[in-house]
Amino acid sequence: MAHIAIIGSGIAGLFAASKLADAGHQVTVVTKKRPKDSSTNWAQGGIAAILDKTNLEGMESHVQDTLRSGDGACDETVVRSIIHEAGERIRDLIHIGVEFEKEGDGNYSFIREGGHSTKRILHAKDATGKEIERALTSYAEHHEGIALKPNTLAIDLIQRDHGHPEHGVAGVWCLDQDSKEVVTLEADAIILATGGVGRLWKQTTNPDVATGDGLAMAYRTGACVEDMAYIQFHPTALASASPRPFLVSEAVRGVGAVLLDDRGLVAWQNACDSATKSGRSIPSPEPYSFTLDYTPAGSMATRDIVARAIDQQMKTLGTTHVHLVTAHLDLPWKEKFPTIARRLQEDGLVLGKDPIPVVPAAHYMVGGVRVDEIGRAHLRDTNEPMPHLYAIGEVACTGMHGANRLASNSLLEAVVYAERVAQHLIEHPPTIYDGHHPQWRAEGLQELKEHAPIIHDRTSLVATMSEEVGIVRSNQRLKRAKRRLDLLHSEIDMMWETSRPTREIVELRNLCLIGQLVVEDALARLENRGLHYNVDLLKDDRHEPKPPTSD
Repeated sequence: MAHIAIIGSGIAGLFAASKLADAGHQVTVVTKKRPKDSSTNWAQGGIAAILDKTNLEGMESHVQDTLRSGDGACDETVVRSIIHEAGERIRDLIHIGVEFEKEGDGNYSFIREGGHSTKRILHAKDATGKEIERALTSYAEHHEGIALKPNTLAIDLIQRDHGHPEHGVAGVWCLDQDSKEVVTLEADAIILATGGVGRLWKQTTNPDVATGDGLAMAYRTGACVEDMAYIQFHPTALASASPRPFLVSEAVRGVGAVLLDDRGLVAWQNACDSATKSGRSIPSPEPYSFTLDYTPAGSMATRDIVARAIDQQMKTLGTTHVHLVTAHLDLPWKEKFPTIARRLQEDGLVLGKDPIPVVPAAHYMVGGVRVDEIGRAHLRDTNEPMPHLYAIGEVACTGMHGANRLASNSLLEAVVYAERVAQHLIEHPPTIYDGHHPQWRAEGLQELKEHAPIIHDRTSLVATMSEEVGIVRSNQRLKRAKRRLDLLHSEIDMMWETSRPTREIVELRNLCLIGQLVVEDALARLENRGLHYNVDLLKDDRHEPKPPTSD
């Protein structure tokens, strides 16, 4: 049987590994830290799915919500096919051992999130990703056909014929972070499941492994990337002094939490005091929400709209955050959201009582490696499939999300495409590569004695992306970012050519490349759509689009 290398240990990578190993393939899963150090493990909300295929109305509603959220840029065929497969993939996860939340009657519990017209989010309290990661990791650890290689950082893909990406790939060079040596991992096929690139921005909900490694490797190898300008900022990351990012799940708004700015909070609190004194019930905070100035959906609008509304409101008022209020709701908070309740308690906040300070943060890369309906990466020059290279999960661009991902569709897309790639490789085993695998170039490389330049360059890179390539953009800011990133790239490249690889250098190299791709795509766009919002593409203060002009 073939040897399949999977780079990444989130839901996409581990699910594909389980399917391939069950079919008899030998699978090696490479992961930068521990298997659980993935964005999947941090996912709170859940996985959107209609379990019953006969529920045609429910599936159509899910389709329409997805298309609406994607702002006209989704591939409808892809959307429909993924939603149609949802029930089967959920049953696969349950079979592996994932325990989703159930109601008292034994039926599965569903919640609602922003952009969804009804409750269709399957969850495990407020730690769905952690539960999925637990089950998949346990399955992989006990499977004789799966070898887990933790603390191993993929550096670059190995082409079957150097300089000819059309011939495909045959392995990957990896840094063993324990021995500090670069090793050659031979493989008949490679599946990229490396996640996103949230660490390009100061404010992010992503773990520290989210540095765009797989996307950068694929691009350098000749793979096509698309929709790089579409970076989703989650509206409600906890505004905290803690360096560890924390997301306040969209499900909290799904049960009725409302976003207020400073003025709205004071006005609502005054209204509550007045109502209490007169013996009336406290009013809903919804009429006091600034989000209604931007959208009739208010706090439950899609992420692109809510994040822009918060960003604009903070700039207008000169504040560092807005407030998510829950005091008007009578819910068993510690039971429904135990993870969030515990984290807020660390900051002296009580869920269901205190206003929660929240701020938008980089959350999800909608664009990525262009793949077809079975997850094959495409060549940049010809747009034909690149042999033996696949991409699944956040690193891939399938057409599912369009210009803005609908909440809780990411885990669904990941598991569906993991299944498709696995089935394709099972039904069409890759050609065994018996050619030469070149060893890593080590001659003349020096150990980097000072890491200060790397730290400085990464700080500069993140500052540039945060200040110039955020939620709201302009041509001037994007061009300034391009100049800075181009210079930074040349400096990093000189360092890379002379230094032995370390995690710090590898990540910096990858982050800078992805930053350049994001900026280039943003500059090339002539219309505002979804997550890309350029003020220079507006006709006037009413935020009406204007015809494109040369700049």
